[in-house]
Amino acid sequence: QVQLVESGGGLVQAGGSLRLSCAASGRTFSSYVMGWFRQAPGKEREFVGAISWGGGGTDYADSVKGRFTISKDKAKNTVYLQMNSLKPEDTAVYYCAAATRVITRATMVGGSMDYWGQGTLVTVSS
Repeated sequence: QVQLVESGGGLVQAGGSLRLSCAASGRTFSSYVMGWFRQAPGKEREFVGAISWGGGGTDYADSVKGRFTISKDKAKNTVYLQMNSLKPEDTAVYYCAAATRVITRATMVGGSMDYWGQGTLVTVSS
């Protein structure tokens, strides 16, 4: 079992920045991919970005590309989501997720991950 705990959410003005953290723990944590997803009020959950736990390669949704950056600290079993130039439409609950098996990009973007955090709320005011 893997536990994921997000932190760092809050209220920020448009144009501002926030950094979310996702701390992983559990029995011999091993993950192929760590992803970030978000769900805005009244909308479906959507893929934000992901990072390969081993190689460090990243992938982003077009809506956040150039503004958001995902990084990892393997020693701390923690993944970060640095969010810059935030917009009101970035307001959502952000979830961290882990895939402990090899999955395709389509599967990942579709949200078929193995473990999920509880989410952290990000509110961007205009």
